[in-house]
Amino acid sequence: MTNTVELKRIIKISGLKYKVIAEKLGITYYALQKKINNINEFKASEISIMCNMLNIKDSNLKEKIFFATHVE
Repeated sequence: MTNTVELKRIIKISGLKYKVIAEKLGITYYALQKKINNINEFKASEISIMCNMLNIKDSNLKEKIFFATHVE
């Protein structure tokens, strides 16, 4: 389960636009929104690309964002 709040915060800090991230992942803006909002799951390859784009190097932060067991 994706920690939507934390992921959106990191994206905002990065200054990247959702459309740019979606294009880099090879998906539509709408598909990205569905994944961010836990309607669909991210693939491992998408998580890897996003971590590179968002400069997420800390494995604890990566786990907190993409493998959350409880989100508010």
